[in-house]
Amino acid sequence: MSPADLDRLIARAEHVLARFEATLPPAPPEPDWKAHAHRWRTRNGRGWLEPIHKLQGIRPADLQDVDAQKARIDANTRQFIEGRRANNVLLTGARGTGKSSLIRAMLTEYAPRGLRVIEVDKSDLIDLAHIVDLVTTRSERFIIFCDDLSFDEGEPGYKALKSVLDGSFAAVPDNVLIYATSNRRHLLPEYFDENARTKYVGDEIHPAEVVEEKISLSERFGLWVSFYPFSQDEYLSIVQHWLREFGVALTDWETLRQESLQWSLMRGSRSGRVAWQFARDCAGRLGDA
Repeated sequence: MSPADLDRLIARAEHVLARFEATLPPAPPEPDWKAHAHRWRTRNGRGWLEPIHKLQGIRPADLQDVDAQKARIDANTRQFIEGRRANNVLLTGARGTGKSSLIRAMLTEYAPRGLRVIEVDKSDLIDLAHIVDLVTTRSERFIIFCDDLSFDEGEPGYKALKSVLDGSFAAVPDNVLIYATSNRRHLLPEYFDENARTKYVGDEIHPAEVVEEKISLSERFGLWVSFYPFSQDEYLSIVQHWLREFGVALTDWETLRQESLQWSLMRGSRSGRVAWQFARDCAGRLGDA
């Protein structure tokens, strides 16, 4: 091959390579480590940490009538940011009782001391190992937050989460914990006929293998914290708290009390979320008056 032919071949190869590179998605942006919270985003097979600069400014004091749960989460989080041993946490129970809000409150409380939160959707849990690799050398302490977590059988994120929690030969770095919320204690749907497969050997109960599998994921969380529906009095105390926070005077409390109870009846729930929503509506109406 002559030098001229070789030059033409190289030029053609470079042209083809340039066209191919033009079709590739852009490289993901570098993480903004100044942000206190991130979301894990994916596109075209690539993932990156998207900073969240506008955060919900909820404080631990804003969460009413969950003092026991708040104390356990606070103690575990404080141990974590101080470099002491701490557990992955599963928060389960009734909707709207403050599970995810409590994690946001921990970020508000401890972000000045180096706490950071990375929010990961269930569909992106297969990237957990990559996310851990991104933060393993950082000095901050990272909570990987999975909200409203539940799985159907066979979903790939299930095994990825299981592995990162406590099922891989590779150790998870000391600056990473997983906090997850769920309405299901065992994170997977449970069926009546599964209990029928349970065996009795002497006086011992041996759960069916499918039951064992469903329990095994939740057992990998070292700390379980349960939340329960609020009583009417607890609901009303939360309403009062948020009305004060939104600047609504309680001089006509009896009227506001009746309105808040009617609001909860229409929503079919006496939760902290419903109380907050009523207070926002009330503050908006009275503010416009």
